[in-house]
Amino acid sequence: MTDQDRKVLLKGFRDGIPIAMCYFAVSFSMGIVARKAGLVPATGFLSSLLTRASAGEFGAYTLFADKASYLAVVIMCVVVNLRYLLMSATITQKLPLETGVFTKILVGCCMTDEVYGITIAYPGYLNPKYTYGAMTVAGIMWAAGTASGIAAGNSLPDNVVSALGVALYGMFISIVVQAARKHWKLTVAVIVACLLSWACSVCPGIRDIDSGTRTMVLTVAVSLTFAWILPASVETDDSKVTGEHD
Repeated sequence: MTDQDRKVLLKGFRDGIPIAMCYFAVSFSMGIVARKAGLVPATGFLSSLLTRASAGEFGAYTLFADKASYLAVVIMCVVVNLRYLLMSATITQKLPLETGVFTKILVGCCMTDEVYGITIAYPGYLNPKYTYGAMTVAGIMWAAGTASGIAAGNSLPDNVVSALGVALYGMFISIVVQAARKHWKLTVAVIVACLLSWACSVCPGIRDIDSGTRTMVLTVAVSLTFAWILPASVETDDSKVTGEHD
């Protein structure tokens, strides 16, 4: 590993610390759900470390508690987590052309909503070490929170558990807002996407479609539309080539 790679790795680690702190709080509440499904701290830690998907894990633990089949759990996780396919596909466009397939797969496996937010905002071509650093600290704290929640059981009041769950959404909104403030095209796209998402959630017929599927369709439709109407300019500075930044 070169000195530059080491610096990028450490920066990813530092940028991932705020995400990790919020992850611990959110996954702590999820650990309480996992306990009800019969998981112990060790299995909860391993489950969250390998999965790192809040909606998918909540759904899986709920199905486990209801004695659902493994097939039902797999189908639910695939549908709920389809958005990560879009995130991974987007991130590959930021990687240098010579990036190998294994590296692309590994970066894709590191994606969570918040890690995607800071990764997509990385200036120029993406150095994969940045994503590795952010996901290392965030993933470990996510898993640790789940294990801690299982160990704590039902000791926390329901209103405290609900408050912990809201924290993750607030953090993701802050990531999106920071990027939107720098690019007016992104601001418009975010506003349109939010309005369409709300409309679909109240429109008869459409609102009955699974939220994960609606998110997939809206993401593709809004992205393609704005890429055609308001294409992004191509960066040509040195940071685009080297991926270096302060």
